[in-house]
Amino acid sequence: MKTSELSTCFVTTHVDACRDFYERHFSAKAVFDCGWYVNLRIGSDGPTMQFMQPQEGMPEFGGQGVMLNFRVDDVDAEYRRMTEAGLQVVMPIEDHPWGDRGFSVIDPIGNAVYIYSGREPADEFRKYFRD
Repeated sequence: MKTSELSTCFVTTHVDACRDFYERHFSAKAVFDCGWYVNLRIGSDGPTMQFMQPQEGMPEFGGQGVMLNFRVDDVDAEYRRMTEAGLQVVMPIEDHPWGDRGFSVIDPIGNAVYIYSGREPADEFRKYFRD
């Protein structure tokens, strides 16, 4: 299979809150928004994610078990920016031996949002990286 794009759509009654959260804190822009469905692009040419009001018979996303990972150039700057904006940090910023430095916040529907920058992995993790 040749895939040109992969995105995630969350079925939720909190479409507006999600749109506002990602626009405010992640430089998202709506590329389609009809009120009950919004398609957000992260940055000017980044990936997309969607939020949709439940349609007849659709289950609503329960808000657990999903972690969205955002790799950034300067995780420390993002940490300062997000804590100054009042976001609650649920995992403190720290270096991880598998090769990143990161922290987590929670979005309006309960997704863990992990923001990180790459680092050199510790020796015990180097063997797990594939070319």
